Amino acid sequence: MSTLRTLVHDEATAALPRLTPAEAAVVRRELAELAAGELGGELFEQMRKLAAAVPGRLYDDSAHVLLRMHEIAGSGNLQSNLSSLSTVRACFDLGLVGGDTPPAELVVGRGHIAPAFYAEHYVRGAFPFAPLTTLHRGGLTGVVHRDLGFGNTMRYSLGVGVHQAVGLAWELRRRGDGRKVVCLAGDGELQEGSAFEALRFAHEADLDNLVLVVDANGKGIEPLAKPVSRDYLAAYLGRVAETDGTDDDAVRDSLESLLAAPGRAALVCRTLKGAHSFRPPSAAGATGRPSFSQTTGPLLADRLRRTKRQAAVFTADMAARFGFKDHLPYVNTGLAETLSVGLTLSLPDPTLKVVATDGMYYMDSLSMLTEATTGARNLLVLAGKSHGQWGGAHNAVNLLGGLLNTRVYEPVTAAEFQACLDRLDREPGTAHVVSAVDAKFEPPLTDCSDDLDGAVWVTPPAPGWSGTAVVTFGYAGVLVSEANADLGVPHLHCAALEPRLPPETVALLAGVERLLTVEYNGVQGGFGERLRSRHLLDAEVHGIRTDILTCAHAQQLRRHGMAPDQLRALLGAAPGASEDEEVRGAAASA
Repeated sequence: MSTLRTLVHDEATAALPRLTPAEAAVVRRELAELAAGELGGELFEQMRKLAAAVPGRLYDDSAHVLLRMHEIAGSGNLQSNLSSLSTVRACFDLGLVGGDTPPAELVVGRGHIAPAFYAEHYVRGAFPFAPLTTLHRGGLTGVVHRDLGFGNTMRYSLGVGVHQAVGLAWELRRRGDGRKVVCLAGDGELQEGSAFEALRFAHEADLDNLVLVVDANGKGIEPLAKPVSRDYLAAYLGRVAETDGTDDDAVRDSLESLLAAPGRAALVCRTLKGAHSFRPPSAAGATGRPSFSQTTGPLLADRLRRTKRQAAVFTADMAARFGFKDHLPYVNTGLAETLSVGLTLSLPDPTLKVVATDGMYYMDSLSMLTEATTGARNLLVLAGKSHGQWGGAHNAVNLLGGLLNTRVYEPVTAAEFQACLDRLDREPGTAHVVSAVDAKFEPPLTDCSDDLDGAVWVTPPAPGWSGTAVVTFGYAGVLVSEANADLGVPHLHCAALEPRLPPETVALLAGVERLLTVEYNGVQGGFGERLRSRHLLDAEVHGIRTDILTCAHAQQLRRHGMAPDQLRALLGAAPGASEDEEVRGAAASA
């Protein structure tokens, strides 16, 4: 378990220039209090102790605190948090949060509203200010977590909160515990197929101790096609009440009434939500290089115009991420990721079928299993293995490479992306999984577009070279190129998860003194390990070995040992040093 000091010290210190003088003064006082001695207890208890040690509140309105948190972080889901703020305040007023003996159990299925709880804890005196400055920067996570005062943890599937609530309601009834379970959900979240399954089970198991509170703002990332169905909720939950979700008193009174009444029920809170992602005023209207993933929509649209090809494009609320808007007709299936895939199954063979989704949410079965393996104990999974393998979300790209009739690529130039589509045209019986990275970078001058399944030397080896060489997959090639700018280490770039290397290249790699592979995805069963097993190369495999981290991209790179300066230290390390030693040394020097 992290101590509060290790969680916030570095990031809160780094945030000082972005704070007002009054905020900076409070943060310095709180950091000094932490430096004076470790606070005992769990992380949430440490928060309470520090708040008590440095009393006084800078702000008494949690909406303003939320705004400041997002301004300091420079990103986040401000509007989602504001949309649910009256519901969050009702949970505090009714004792569902913060008390030792709450009248009901609270499950926050709308996981991205964790900052609203942090803000309300702050104005009520339970949180200090310093942790608030670390949101999305390696300190406070933007989604709910048990260590931060929530009854549940959420990492991957947004729909998992309804499952958690139904499971807890079932268990409380089985134990004879008369308390109810309150689940906070969003209308977008209820589009997930898994949420339907959970509510259907609550009905068939006749659970009378469940209250579902729905933030009905009419939006996921994109606007919903239709409002949440009251008849659907009534069919499974019986009583359905509606209220103005922006009125603190109305939400509190409605929820209190449903908790006191017998039976399960739903409370639909009609709210408003602005833009999904927060942008600070300084960034409003700013134009810059799009992320690579945002270029795929225009590239695909241009190709369809040139080839006059029929296409069906489905996405689970991800059109903006892939640059579809104003470029490409698409169907938004909301957050129903499984439906996005399922709708393609009976379409005509010649139709180009495009499914655009999140790297963590390729299919509900994968994301739900990942949720269970990271959040449940004493779990027995009886899995019939059919040309696939199980693993964590950080390994999703690799997992899909293990599926039958599938090839996985991670292009980093427009030419490589077009080469993926060319290959699909030539081999339509093979599903092509294209990993489109959500990062902004200058495309390399050298790529694999002429031989997508092969490799290209970004930095060729000198004749007779026998020192260090590095082989990269996809986006890692961009990072290594930057790190290797003046080192001159021979660098081989691959766009395919399983490249097919010619014998002369394999012989050269087998003859070097030290061979590294670098990939920006999970290494278990991934690019480097496949390269080792396929070609029997004695390579040091470097990539992400841990779970995903809830922090911004720049922090992700550093925390996974993938920042260019860390990779530079890795490339320049003495032959024979272990990978862990190299990464630790790079991190220490940084």
